[in-house]
This record gives sequence, structure tokens and C-alpha cells, in this order.
Amino acid sequence: MLKQRILTAIVLLAILLPALFYPSYVPFGCVMLVLIGAAAWEWGRLNGYGQRVSVFLGLEMVALCAFSWWLGLLAQPLLPLWIVASAAWVLGGAALLRAAVPGWPKVPRGIRLVGGLLALWVAWLAAVQARLIGINFLLSILVLVWVADVFAYFAGRAFGLKFTRRKLAPAISPGKSWEGVWGGMAGVVVLALVWVWADASAQATVASLYSRLATRGWWLLLLGVVFMAAMSVVGDLVESLIKRSAGAKDSSRLLPGHGGVLDRVDALLPTLPIAMMLAFL
Repeated sequence: MLKQRILTAIVLLAILLPALFYPSYVPFGCVMLVLIGAAAWEWGRLNGYGQRVSVFLGLEMVALCAFSWWLGLLAQPLLPLWIVASAAWVLGGAALLRAAVPGWPKVPRGIRLVGGLLALWVAWLAAVQARLIGINFLLSILVLVWVADVFAYFAGRAFGLKFTRRKLAPAISPGKSWEGVWGGMAGVVVLALVWVWADASAQATVASLYSRLATRGWWLLLLGVVFMAAMSVVGDLVESLIKRSAGAKDSSRLLPGHGGVLDRVDALLPTLPIAMMLAFL
């Protein structure tokens, strides 16, 4: 399993890194089109749709994103969209986690389907527009989610249940603890401070998300990164809730050793639009 995970990771990096660092944002946008289409296919399957309908949903998502690209939405200020998407994630995420696994099937399947597809579409817009702004800006968002996850894992392993008596969400994800969440938040605060210092030292031509927030006050920087770390956990828990309701361990087997695309981007789905909102609010 470990060998399989490593090989899959190498292949993914071999595709993503050249697209990410290419002078134009177009290759990255195309790679993201493929990934978001695969995620939409997985979303159809998780909601009980058959193979044909799920494939149609994947193709429909690719067409929607491509049409948005053709319309020039990537070059437009989309602050109202980021605000609405962020609010939907905060309120919807809280409602879903409160209802837990038994509450998911009670949501009408049409609403579930459309809501998930809209979340994927918004995430694609946010990711590609962030790359259009600059590599430094996009990386600062992506690395925040990765650092939050890594620090949460190690903090949870080292301190889990040593300061609290209850796990974070035992019915949804038994392995997660409050200590892990706090460790993830501490990690992203350190990351943000170091990145702001690095931007200033290197005189970065494109400011990172952290530098943009810091120019409006250190308090906003700290609150912003902690909030995004918390919402990355919400994205992770919501996908775990949906998989448990569907009786699935992974969203698919598209990525051997890693599960599916949704398993890899679940924490990014709420974080990307929230980051764009904070950057331009």
C-alpha cells in the first residue's frame, strides 16, 4: 500500500508541478478541469447515481467550467460569489455536522447533487483565478491546507485526548481529536508568519495571501489563517460524513493508495473561496 501511495504521488506531482509553474496559467486550468470533472463523477456515485449518470455529471462539470472560462469569469472580480460560497460553507457545514450521518439522507437528493456540483465549480474558479493572480498567491493557500493537515496529524498522535476527554467527531471521523485541530491551527499561524517574512525578504512581486492580510493588520492575518484551518477541517469532516452515509471508504479508486479526487481536495473545497474572499474583501 505504501509503495502504491508513493508511486501515485510521484505521478500526480509529475503532472501538477509543471502545470503549476508553467509561465501561463492555462495548463494548470486544464489539469484542474480534468480533476474537477473526476470529482463530479465521484459525487454522482456517492449520491447513488449509476455509472452513466455519474459520467454525464463529470462531463457536465467540465463543460460548465470551460464555459465559465470562455465567458471570461476568471478575469472578473468575483467577490460576491466568494462571499456567498463562504457563507454557504460556514452555515451548511455547521448544519450538516450537527445533523451528523443520519441527517444526510434526509436532504433531498436533488439539493445534495446541485449543492455538491456548485461547490466543485466554485472551487475550480477559485483555484484557477488564484493561479492567474500568481504562483506565490495560489501556493500560500494550498500549503495552508497541507500544513494544517500535517500538524493536526502529528499533534493528534502526540497529544490526542490529553487535554480534552472527547474526540472531535467520533461518529464521523473517530481518529480526529481537538488537540489535532489546535495543532493544525498553530501550524498555519507559524506558516503565515514565516511566509510574510519570506515575501518581504525576497521582495516578492506577487504577494501571498498572508502578506495581503498582514497589510491590513496582523490581527486579520491571525484570525484569517485560523478560520481557514478550521474550515479545512469542516470540509474534511463533511466528506467523511457523506462517505459514511453512502457506506464508502473512499470517494473512488481513481488514485491508487489515495482513494479518489474528493478524498484529496475535500479540505480545499471550503478553503479556496474563503481565501479569495479574505484576499479581496
